Amino acid sequence: MQVFAAYRRRAGAAVMVILLAVLTMGAADNGERMNDLGHKMMCACGCGQVLIECNHVGCPSSGPMLDELRAQIEQGQGDTAILTAFETKYGPTVLAAPMFTRFNMLAWIMPPLLLLLGIGGTAVLIRRWRQRAAAKPAPIQTQQIEGIRERVRRETEL
Repeated sequence: MQVFAAYRRRAGAAVMVILLAVLTMGAADNGERMNDLGHKMMCACGCGQVLIECNHVGCPSSGPMLDELRAQIEQGQGDTAILTAFETKYGPTVLAAPMFTRFNMLAWIMPPLLLLLGIGGTAVLIRRWRQRAAAKPAPIQTQQIEGIRERVRRETEL
């Protein structure tokens, strides 16, 4: 009986340690997410600082925004959903960097792609121009040259 009682106490203590660890890991994870998401957004007051680092005394925007962020994290919403909600509410300038959507991906890829296509097209055009060199006249033989000189003399009367 005493062996089982000691076993139960140890099992109960182990369960308590595991429960405490699980609860604190969730809190640390929320804190890490809060820090990560707070650095991905800008304060809406117009100071140009990252939301989590806005240091204005009595800032009218950072406090409510941080509370809203904390509430959405505690509700279990995903990072993309939270960033989309903030972008919808405060506008696209609230994001420190644009989210990687199809349009943004296209906006980042197209300029270098067009530059490379332009360079390639120019190289092809120059190669074609070089291949299409001006036709050279056939070499004139000395009899022809003498005939041309005689004709020039007659026509100019020299």
